[in-house]
Amino acid sequence: MGQVLHGSATTTEAVRRAIQHSQESLRALSRRYGINQKTVAKWKKRTSVTDVPTGPKNPASTVLTIEEEAVIVAFRKHTLLPLDDCLYTLQPTIPTLTRSSLHRCLQRHGISRLPEVEGEKPAKTKFKSYPIGFFHIDIAEVQTAEGKLYLFVAIDRTSKFAFVELHREAKRRTSSCGISSKRFPTRSASS
Repeated sequence: MGQVLHGSATTTEAVRRAIQHSQESLRALSRRYGINQKTVAKWKKRTSVTDVPTGPKNPASTVLTIEEEAVIVAFRKHTLLPLDDCLYTLQPTIPTLTRSSLHRCLQRHGISRLPEVEGEKPAKTKFKSYPIGFFHIDIAEVQTAEGKLYLFVAIDRTSKFAFVELHREAKRRTSSCGISSKRFPTRSASS
């Protein structure tokens, strides 16, 4: 397996090893390998040829307090909600929380990925091919402060064009007339 170098690396382990075993001057080695004399001096002093990780020894947030991080970790472990759901739920409690600071916090604590759900995954199937103008309509209930609404989603399976609309009632007439007549031109038999 190949050696993984960071983006700013100017030497490989073989070059570092050669520098450490060489008796030549810093200037001669820097000319030979095309690197700075300071880099040659650094590798001459070291006993190992592996890179030392840079950055803070104990990474911590500059935005979140230790208590806020503990709240985030406990919330994620307890609810197993996705990142965005955690963000929207925790923002009222932690006003300084951003999506990136939440993600970095979850990464630091090793819980940025949700565990795989046990059991069989449903087999993925492809849609049949349809001509343009065939719309698939899905309906979902949405609870709001005003009560129950119905979310209608119409998707043209060929062009992947999608349209979303909220209605107070979910009846056949709403799904067939409400969406298609408002937004989607219907094809006549003569066209």
